[in-house]
Amino acid sequence: MLIETNQIEQHNQGNLATHQRNFNFISENISNIEEIVEKLKVFQIAIPSWALGTGGTRFGRFSGPGEPGTLEQKIDDVGLLHKLNQSSGAISLHIPWDIPSDAEKIKALAASHGLGFDAVNSNTFQDQKGQEHSYKFGSLHHVDPKVRKQAVDHNIEVIKHGIALGSKSLTVWLADGSSFPGQLNFREAFQNTLESLKEIYKHLPSDWKMFVEYKGFEPNFYSMTIADWGQSLLLANKLGEKAYTLVDLGHHQPNVNIEQIVSLLLMEGKLGGFHFNDSKYADDDLTAGAIKPYQLFLIFNELVDGMDAKGIDHATGLGWMIDASHNLKDPLVDLLQSVEAIKIAYAQALLVDRKALKEAQQANDVVKAQEILQDAFRTDVRSIVAESRLRAGAALDPVQAFRDLKVREKLTEERGAVTIATGL
Repeated sequence: MLIETNQIEQHNQGNLATHQRNFNFISENISNIEEIVEKLKVFQIAIPSWALGTGGTRFGRFSGPGEPGTLEQKIDDVGLLHKLNQSSGAISLHIPWDIPSDAEKIKALAASHGLGFDAVNSNTFQDQKGQEHSYKFGSLHHVDPKVRKQAVDHNIEVIKHGIALGSKSLTVWLADGSSFPGQLNFREAFQNTLESLKEIYKHLPSDWKMFVEYKGFEPNFYSMTIADWGQSLLLANKLGEKAYTLVDLGHHQPNVNIEQIVSLLLMEGKLGGFHFNDSKYADDDLTAGAIKPYQLFLIFNELVDGMDAKGIDHATGLGWMIDASHNLKDPLVDLLQSVEAIKIAYAQALLVDRKALKEAQQANDVVKAQEILQDAFRTDVRSIVAESRLRAGAALDPVQAFRDLKVREKLTEERGAVTIATGL
């Protein structure tokens, strides 16, 4: 299925008058509105290939109709998202779930949708068909050097796929850990992991980055070998200048101050990027901004402040990607909602009066500092985000356009009502 430009334009015509009133109203009180709109216009959030099919819990998965059964169909789906919002201009592949059989053809297909390739992701958290050694007791930290070598070789293979596709970064997330005291020697596990990552690091091209992701628990429940941002940062510092910490918003225990973590990683020049999602309890993988929109805003507040202090380009300086998965929602609608929530939080952070906030902080004026942040957060910036889409040729209301154009119904007609997305 393809969405034609005239269909977007027709959708926008029906919403234009209301949008223009809302945008004109808010523009009167924002002196740098044009600068904000332009920053939003170029800000892109990558879509992971594994989020395009219906996700699931540990107990079951309820497939939806018209799910993409091939990598080509997944790229087509990201193309639909990008056509609707012009903010999803890259796809992030999970290997070996989505191995391109012909990299040049895959690149050409992506380019036809205006897409590039973001970070490639390795997978050593599950055994694959035909592999010689099991990852049941870990991969890069495993006590058996043959298992570690197998995991290292897989990551090197992932880098090769990424090079062929034009990617510039590798994301490494490990399920390695222990569920019972005494099961693991913590120091040896960390050293094994470091040595394994060093072998992978040697194969990174000079212009690549390695993102080292951390997680506090799950699938192991006593220890995780890369359990928090400190351990990830320790590894990144030992590996070298091309290694960075990747922050998944769901990979923290409840009430962890993620915005402070982000601020310090930026200060150290070791924040690589994000996996955006939301959570109530743990790694819930819910729609970004669905549960804790104020936290998402506070994270972006620190990002904008820290990136500006370092002279980092907002659009290209870090890796921005969604990592969410559900049984309940249409995956494409969920991704549209997540991108919208992320851009809303970013727009609100751009509204913060940095000079006034600094003055309040220096004067220890706690009330004033709180008011400055909450005033930005409580500002309805949806029309500003919509204006950035309008100027980029996207839909004013992507979710409504998705419904009006009957995207899921047409995908179901093309692919069938009973399909299973690859890798899920």
